[in-house]
Amino acid sequence: MQKGLLALSPLFVFATLYLVTSLVARDFYKVPITVAFMASSVYAIAITKGKLRRRINVFSRGAGSPEMMLMIWIFVLAGAFANTAKVMGSIDATVQFTLSYLPSQMLLAGLFLASCFISLSIGTSVGTIVALTPIAAGIATQTGATVPMITAVVVGGSFFGDNLSFISDTTIIATQTQGCKLSDKFRVNSFIVLPAALLVLGAYIVMGQGMSSPSAIPSADFLKVLPYLVVLVTAIAGLNVIVVLVIGIALSGIIGIANGSFGVFGWFKAMGDGIVGMGELIIITLMAGGLLEVIKHNGGIKFIIENQLRHVRSKRGAELSIAALVSIVNVCTANNTVAIITVGGIAKKIGDKFLLDPRKCASLLDTFSCFTQGLIPYGAQLLMAAGLASVNPVSIVPYLYYPMAIGVAALLAIFFRYPKRYS
Repeated sequence: MQKGLLALSPLFVFATLYLVTSLVARDFYKVPITVAFMASSVYAIAITKGKLRRRINVFSRGAGSPEMMLMIWIFVLAGAFANTAKVMGSIDATVQFTLSYLPSQMLLAGLFLASCFISLSIGTSVGTIVALTPIAAGIATQTGATVPMITAVVVGGSFFGDNLSFISDTTIIATQTQGCKLSDKFRVNSFIVLPAALLVLGAYIVMGQGMSSPSAIPSADFLKVLPYLVVLVTAIAGLNVIVVLVIGIALSGIIGIANGSFGVFGWFKAMGDGIVGMGELIIITLMAGGLLEVIKHNGGIKFIIENQLRHVRSKRGAELSIAALVSIVNVCTANNTVAIITVGGIAKKIGDKFLLDPRKCASLLDTFSCFTQGLIPYGAQLLMAAGLASVNPVSIVPYLYYPMAIGVAALLAIFFRYPKRYS
């Protein structure tokens, strides 16, 4: 028991430095998460037995594992694609194209669909929130609707893509840690969350009666939307994610140069800025991989599995354990990507022991992390949305129907062993 707790103590150091300090300072971005990981990594190496060089090698082995390197390659390409498409004008065009087709008298439902489509296309909840929240706040002002409620529609829809998109970092990490394909995880995930999305969409249709669509929406250039559609279609078709992203980068660059959005060197700069923008996530991934390898080396993973699963006797209990672990870590770190990175290896061990389908494990990891992240008022998404809409983040939480719905749907999928094929 004592040895196991000592092996896990780097996680306590991380939680104390990041969570407790942030609570005391009343600012979850006061302590950079990279600093928290660095301090806990140094501590983990310090408490490990053996020569210093050997301890560092253990850390480096985890940081430089093939799985971690593949994730980093994907992050680099995803950053290059996302920023190239952004500079080329794809985000604005996608927003305009989607809002142009908002059905009259169904503004809430249309705004939710726009958020879902955009987040699915660009793979980031924060990017969707940045793009649509100012529009949502303006709609609320024009129609007299409650600003927190309209803002919550955008935030909820943004997690649809965060959970399902092929270029979302949470999807990439969840599938890589569980050893399954992106397309397979997408199918399982769809079975679980699409009923919830349809239920919420129905609620918005009812709630939105009597509201009118905004006017004077600029016309959209469909060609600028094309890279997102191609990435979406090729990824759903099962093409390797590396190839998908390379195609997206090339297509965005060609269209951008052709329409004068940038020149060749401007394209290079856009790619470079996008890659640099992924720097913090890459650093977190490396340090988290090394930290977890040291914890595993010291027996911490074995201790968690033995204690977490002491009373688990079924696949249902094992899946609930995975759900609980990723949710707890997400609450502590206020970052669903970090939560999946931290728990992914443990979830894989639990899945192997109880013969769980890795596709469903990846889906549960991603869905429960998005459910938790979507409801914590100190997460980046709600803080960003609240800042753009000039409201208190806590006031948005009661209206976040979609994150609540996918949490319930994922729990039902565990209790009723659904979908059957993957359970």
